[in-house]
Amino acid sequence: MNGCQLGKWHAIRLHLFLSNRIMAEIISISTPRMPEIQQVQDAEVIKQAEKRKVVFSAIFAGIFLTAIWLIFAFDAFFDLHLARFGLQPRSLIGLRGVLFSPFIHGDLNHIASNSLPLFLLFAGAIYFYRGLAFSVLWKIWLITGIAVWIFGRDSLHIGASGIVYGLASFMAISGMLRNDTRLLAVSFLTIFLYGGMVWGVLPLFKHVSWESHLAGALSGIYCAVIYRKQGPPLPVYFKDEEELEIPEEEIQIPVIRVNPDDPLQHHTGQPGIRIYYRVIPAETKIIDPPQDSNS
Repeated sequence: MNGCQLGKWHAIRLHLFLSNRIMAEIISISTPRMPEIQQVQDAEVIKQAEKRKVVFSAIFAGIFLTAIWLIFAFDAFFDLHLARFGLQPRSLIGLRGVLFSPFIHGDLNHIASNSLPLFLLFAGAIYFYRGLAFSVLWKIWLITGIAVWIFGRDSLHIGASGIVYGLASFMAISGMLRNDTRLLAVSFLTIFLYGGMVWGVLPLFKHVSWESHLAGALSGIYCAVIYRKQGPPLPVYFKDEEELEIPEEEIQIPVIRVNPDDPLQHHTGQPGIRIYYRVIPAETKIIDPPQDSNS
C-alpha cells in the first residue's frame, strides 16, 4: 500500500470516526436522559401537591367563614337576637359564649371587617402548618374565650376578632421561632398586612372588645411558642454526603499511555490516548509504567 492509498484510508477512518461521534451527540441531545425525566416528573408531582394544598386550605377556611355568614344571615332575616349567646364575663350562663361568640356578629360592617383576614389567616395557617393549624385554632378559641370570661368587662362580647388576632400573632411569631425562611417571610408579610391591628389591643374605643383582641394575640403567641418544634419539617437545602472509606488495596490509579503510532494523530494533531485502571496494593511501590507501543 503506497502513501497515497494510506492517506485515503486514514481519511476514511477519520471521517467514520467523526460521523459516529456527531450522531452520538445528536442522539444524546435529542433523547431525554433518565435524570432529566425524573426531575420533570418530580416537579409535576410537587406542583400537583401544592395545588391540592391550596385547594384544601381554601375549602376548610371557606367552610368556617360560610358557617359564620349563614348564622349572621339567619339572625338578621329571622330576627333571632343571637347576641344573647355572646360571652358574658363571670356569668355562668355567659360561659356558652366561649363556644358561640365567634359565630355571632353585631352588624354587616362587623362581620365584613373580620371575614377577609379570618379567611386569609386561617387558610395560610392550614397551608403552611397543615394539621397543626386546627390545634392552634382550637387553643386560640378556648384560651381567648376563657381569658375574656375571667378578665373582661361586664358586657356581651361577640365576634371572631379574637381568633383573627390569635392567628395573626401566631403566624407572625411562629416563623421567627423556626429556622425556615418561608415561614419567616410569612411572618413579615403578616406583620406588614395586619401590623395596624396592634392598636386594637388597647382600650381606645368603648364599643370594641379590646379584651378579646389582647387575649387572642397572647394566645397566638403562646401557641407559637409551644408548637415551635412541631408542624412541617424544615426544608433541607444541602444534604451532607457520607464520606466513603475506600480500602487502600482497592484504590485505582489511572495509568495514561500514549501511542505515538496512532494514525489519528497525523490528522488531529493530538496523540491517541487510552486510559487503563489498575489495582495497586498499598504496599506496592508505584513506578512509571513502561512505554508500550502495542497498547
